[in-house]
Amino acid sequence: MGDIIRIILLVVIPPIGVLVTAGFGLQFILNVVLTLFGYLPGLIHAVWVVTRRDY
Repeated sequence: MGDIIRIILLVVIPPIGVLVTAGFGLQFILNVVLTLFGYLPGLIHAVWVVTRRDY
């Protein structure tokens, strides 16, 4: 999936962008927790996960 679609997904719902990029694992669970604490921490973490090239 293209980076543009991932970025659109993560802006709308940050955990979905992380799930599509990294799969169901630690990064996804961490992003859900951060998003529950507030939209901005979840968004920052999602941008970090999506822009990394480790996956």
